[in-house]
Amino acid sequence: MTHDPVAHPGTPVPGRPAPAPVTAQTLRALRGVRRRTLPRLLVVTGTLTALLLALSCLALSTGDFTVPLGQVLRALAGRGDAAPEFIVQHVRLPRVATALAAGAAFGMSGAVFQSLVRNPLASPDVIGITSGASTGAVLAIVVLHLGGASVSLAAVLGAVLTAVAMYALAWRRGVSGYRLVLVGIGISAVLGSVVSYLTTRAEVHTAREALLWLTGSLGGADWDRARPLLLCLLPLIPLTVALTARVLPALALGDDAAAGLGLRVEAGRLWLVLAAVCLAAVATAATGPVTFVAFLAGPLARRLTGRGGPGLGGAALCGASLLLGCDLLAQHLPGVGGYPVGVVTGAVGAPCLLWLLARAGRVGQGG
Repeated sequence: MTHDPVAHPGTPVPGRPAPAPVTAQTLRALRGVRRRTLPRLLVVTGTLTALLLALSCLALSTGDFTVPLGQVLRALAGRGDAAPEFIVQHVRLPRVATALAAGAAFGMSGAVFQSLVRNPLASPDVIGITSGASTGAVLAIVVLHLGGASVSLAAVLGAVLTAVAMYALAWRRGVSGYRLVLVGIGISAVLGSVVSYLTTRAEVHTAREALLWLTGSLGGADWDRARPLLLCLLPLIPLTVALTARVLPALALGDDAAAGLGLRVEAGRLWLVLAAVCLAAVATAATGPVTFVAFLAGPLARRLTGRGGPGLGGAALCGASLLLGCDLLAQHLPGVGGYPVGVVTGAVGAPCLLWLLARAGRVGQGG
């Protein structure tokens, strides 16, 4: 029988100490912090939305064939000339839509994991979720010789199975964030070895196809790839927002206090993990394992808005801006045919990861 993750207030949780009381003063203080940061949140949200619109217009206008902004708008309305309309609607718009949707999904997934585990390293590309998707895709390409939608489906399945294994291995009368991160990093290392073995044993053209997918790219984005992504995100995003609003504020007070507020702690945590995994899985299936977008979007959104918690709206906007901006940069870097977007996100994200690790080390030493 399926149980709702929220029980009646005061429901005891077997195996846990008595729930800690949550005072009205604590809740009023939390609401006061939110009210004080609201104006900044609105300004940041408006600025990021304007940035996304500007990046989208630039992506639709520029390329091997420049389309003036006026013609872009006419093409979007279906009133342009044949050549610009084809370029905008069938070549560039699917790529922009895929970048925006996948970037938002990566950003939200990373923000949920980081807030749930309370660790900025706990993003899908660090704890093994995207490694699971990569393993599924490489198995489909190299072993089963599949392509197209079958590879995307294998990537989603690989991500979900990896999440199940990670959660099961991290379970010890509940799941702690520390164990989840360590188990995820270990699983990621194992799956990375599996992927390396498969690619070294594959034929040259098959290995090349697998390696291109593993880099993460929007170069082959079309409506056949964008539509399934958008259709999957239509229910996933509202579901994740609803679960986050219901579960995370209580968990932020601690498991015992959350139980005192009536939350079925482990059930709520499991539903959130599943939602975040599905977001990362469908995004990875559409773009490949684009690194560091999920890792960077949440902390960047929190730094900009000055708010704690997941900040799913800000994380989605930051993730979409990062992926679309990096894709634009990848297309216009010197070189024949541009570069996969994963190359640029890796170059941007790796220094940020090193900085975060160095900062964590200084904090741990009391520096």
